Amino acid sequence: MKSNTKGTKSLSIYSGASMHLVSFPHGVPIAKLAKIHDLSKKARICLEILDFAKDHPVSVTCRRYGIARSTFYRWKRKYNPRNLKSLEDRSRRPKSTRKPTWTLELVEGIQKLRERYPYLGKTKLVLFLREEGFQVSASTVGRIIRSLKTRGLLREPERTKKVRVAKSKRTSGRPHAERKPRDYRVKFPGDLVAIDTLDIRPLPGKGYKQFTAQDLISRFALASLSTRATASAARRFLEELLKKSPFPVKAIQVDGGSEFYGAFEEACKE
Repeated sequence: MKSNTKGTKSLSIYSGASMHLVSFPHGVPIAKLAKIHDLSKKARICLEILDFAKDHPVSVTCRRYGIARSTFYRWKRKYNPRNLKSLEDRSRRPKSTRKPTWTLELVEGIQKLRERYPYLGKTKLVLFLREEGFQVSASTVGRIIRSLKTRGLLREPERTKKVRVAKSKRTSGRPHAERKPRDYRVKFPGDLVAIDTLDIRPLPGKGYKQFTAQDLISRFALASLSTRATASAARRFLEELLKKSPFPVKAIQVDGGSEFYGAFEEACKE
């Protein structure tokens, strides 16, 4: 229906398959009209997109605003040109919610048991309730406990978390070794030499341990094979390193392997 009111201009707005002609004040832009009706930011964007789509194809509109065609048609279906609030998001709350079916006696019984035994779960509370004559499932007990907590009716002691202090491993086996200080600067060859072991298996069932040392500055490296990675083998490799190194070794960096304890520790101490 078309209205010809003085001082107004007919504006055609499409809704679904039918076309409605609605009169708005002459010269009022869509942005100002959205502010008049106190629309949210998302609703104003929807109104702008639908207004743009009046003079442009749907594909052009969707590409311009970066939306899917299904989204455009969903906005178009719910849009009522006589009520701009129709572009607002509707509540997603279900129209009908599940009503509690438990009795007041059951709620009071669960509350008393939970306050008496605060660390028992819903499954164990069911056993006590059945002794009192209540036939109830564990899921129902869980919903009642959650409802009591939500309403602040359940008094439970605060659970304190136990803080476990990690114990350092093998602290007594390496009295000479210490963690590398943060302010220790490696500037010259020999300031820090890294030693590590590597498994080598050239043939099935045949394995060796390779001791490797590398200076962090000069990249001087030394390697030696041994049948086992023991502290004695590590000590012999350290003595070989000190003899063949072209510079004095001031510090050695190793990991927490067992081969770097015992005899190797004593050699470093010497």
